[in-house]
Amino acid sequence: MADMGVSSAELVEGRGGEGRKLPQYIAALAAGSMLGWSSPVIYKIKEANNTDYDFTVNNAQGDWIASIINLGAAAVCFPIGLVMDAIGRKKTMLCLVLPFTVGWLLITFGSSVGMLIAGRFITGIAGGAFCVTAPAYTSEIAQDSIRGTLGSYFQLMITIGILFAYVVGSYTTVFVFNILCTCIPIVFGIVFFFMPESPNYLVVNNRNDEAKEALIKLRGRNYDVDSELNILKQKAEEARNNPVAFSSAITKKTAIKALIICYSLMLFQQLSGINAVIFNTSTIFASAGATIAPAIATIIIGVIQVIATFTSSLVVDKLGRRILLLLSALVMCVCSTALGVFFFLQDTHGKDSSIVQSIGWLPLVALSLFIVAFSLGFGPIPWMMAGELCLIDIKAFVGSTAGTFNWLLSFTVTSTFNSLNESIGAGQVFWLFAGIMLIGFVFIFFVVPETKGKSVDEIQLMLGAEPRQKNEEEKI
Repeated sequence: MADMGVSSAELVEGRGGEGRKLPQYIAALAAGSMLGWSSPVIYKIKEANNTDYDFTVNNAQGDWIASIINLGAAAVCFPIGLVMDAIGRKKTMLCLVLPFTVGWLLITFGSSVGMLIAGRFITGIAGGAFCVTAPAYTSEIAQDSIRGTLGSYFQLMITIGILFAYVVGSYTTVFVFNILCTCIPIVFGIVFFFMPESPNYLVVNNRNDEAKEALIKLRGRNYDVDSELNILKQKAEEARNNPVAFSSAITKKTAIKALIICYSLMLFQQLSGINAVIFNTSTIFASAGATIAPAIATIIIGVIQVIATFTSSLVVDKLGRRILLLLSALVMCVCSTALGVFFFLQDTHGKDSSIVQSIGWLPLVALSLFIVAFSLGFGPIPWMMAGELCLIDIKAFVGSTAGTFNWLLSFTVTSTFNSLNESIGAGQVFWLFAGIMLIGFVFIFFVVPETKGKSVDEIQLMLGAEPRQKNEEEKI
């Protein structure tokens, strides 16, 4: 991070690119605190002696308060894509500060369950919109060589936001925790105000002088921005001279393949069982005979997520997206299988049987490795790929609809896991997740291309576009 005492201008123009990262850090922290809020708070406010609110919350109401953010996020993902194309990436994210703040104020000063649900729904809208606009903005301001690293920082800060919620929410009052969460989007708005608009967006909208200034702020005054600006102008000019209707753009072979990959990665991400594993952390620790308090167990998992996601940010532009996705799918498949075996044996032979006692270490190891594998690959990369595989004329649509699909899947998995667990058994549920990840491994191996360090044109060629030179030769 920037040194203390650095001026705002230096921070924006950045030492080593930090100016590009700081607003993204805070945006992701806001989204992460929203996601992690329910774990410590719902547990507290459902207790009989709860004094944090002047009303009681039963189990069913607690489930709605916890999960309603998924529906809020799903509702906004599609329209936010249209908004950020209309007014720009920067203005869109600045506008999101208002609903985020309003939502947290409703949660902080809520006088009924209805106000809590409304506040969570509104923060879900703002958080879901951030998850679409921030990766799109990042992919457009980053250089090809560090695009993956910069993109993965968003997921890293979401995990830090979740860990922040676990720690602060567990050891402060609900009121203090809510006030801190309210401050985060406000701080983001102040910092992000000094960031430039996406140069890509500015060029597309014939604001070339502003685009040059934006590139200077992002790259530094010693960087030759003219060559990069000329490339952006050339692509924008080609798009204007060869206008393509949206229906044609979205039905091109490259666009269809990008759509299939983006939606499939979102599907495998949510059906990996990540939420089922996270929600059962305390149960798994208890099953292994660990005498760790639920709050401590949850914090441990949060720390593991942060470390693994940080590791991913260091290696994603070295090892590549594809290898990390393959590794992630394989390890998660093995870990889900192991968890399924443990719970199946526990249901069949009982908790105190010798065979279950002999593998009491298995859930802890499998859980930790599962979290590490998810955080290395399937956590950050599906969101990143949605920004990398698509051309700008369909990027907003694909990113927003993929986000909607992701949040709806998250809500479905979250709301049906307990009933599925009761109907077919915990072991069988984890085997189901393992089977889905095996299919995901095969899909990635045969379909997903490697985008590490590749330009937009190179990625389109990998998706099946015809080489530009070939087209020019045919015209001659």
